Amino acid sequence: MTVKPPLIDGLQYCNWSEAIFRQMRAGAVDAVHVTITYHETFRETAANIAAWNRRFERFSDLIFQGFTAADVTRAQQTGRTAIFFGAQNPSLMEDDIGLIEVLHRLGLRFMQLTYNNQSLLATGCYEAEDSGLTRMGREVVTEMNRVGMVVDMSHSAERSTLDAIAHSSRPIAISHANPAVWHPARRNKSDTVLRALAESGGMLGFSTYPHHLRDGNACSLESFCEMVARTAELMGVEHIGIGTDLCQDQPDSVVEWMRSGRWTKKTDFGEGSAAAPGFPTMPAWFKDNRDFGNIADGLRKIGLRDADVAAIMGGNWLRFFERSFGPQSVDRAT
Repeated sequence: MTVKPPLIDGLQYCNWSEAIFRQMRAGAVDAVHVTITYHETFRETAANIAAWNRRFERFSDLIFQGFTAADVTRAQQTGRTAIFFGAQNPSLMEDDIGLIEVLHRLGLRFMQLTYNNQSLLATGCYEAEDSGLTRMGREVVTEMNRVGMVVDMSHSAERSTLDAIAHSSRPIAISHANPAVWHPARRNKSDTVLRALAESGGMLGFSTYPHHLRDGNACSLESFCEMVARTAELMGVEHIGIGTDLCQDQPDSVVEWMRSGRWTKKTDFGEGSAAAPGFPTMPAWFKDNRDFGNIADGLRKIGLRDADVAAIMGGNWLRFFERSFGPQSVDRAT
């Protein structure tokens, strides 16, 4: 039996429902890295995992929890979507490095070292000064490498990201961002970072979130796909994928939690403007999980080969999962 190339999304944070899970199946999405926590503590994150356990039980015909790369193949074989857990902030590990292994055993496969601000581990992209990885940050990266948890620097500042790439003994990810040369959003990444990411074997997931797009939600599919092709020339096609940052059906109040958490009494409008504090409207060519075909068609239309399109739409993420989710070999240091 011929197995079709996988379709994998490197990041979503939706208001999860049966309707969204059915859209995943209608779009033939095999696996998704989902955000399960922003500023939550360990105990609050455990409650979020319990909520996911109820979803896995209730919608077992549509989704299941993924732990290893082999679960992507299992998803394809059973007609379901594998859900891989990730955190967009290190708050859930609090100040206890021992919780990293605990969280990995609970299924956490990605953790960002920062979410816009300075953390105990590194500097976020909204800080005026970037001091790079902290002492604790270096220890945490080493521990994440050991257990098989991906270091994600999507919301991190430049020096911190370069430090993480240099310090990590395993390839890292920028799961949802775009090149700054194409659109200079604070979260988008310089060519210096993208080259270093590729040279170390890491992965970039291209975001469809309007604040990361040239012309916002008016960005054309052709412009997006040309950006992907240009980045493939810079990084190599084997180091890029999709990380939509889809936040479907979330109420605008969630934006305040994402950006402000508990660290300020004010409302931080982040990458949007004060005139538009809520979620922006998605571009017409990508509104939900049924629209991945539009991206694949757009990539072919600008001249990418079928094999390269298949790699970008999921094959590269699958290969990254295969070498990232298991414990580190004990002989790495020899």
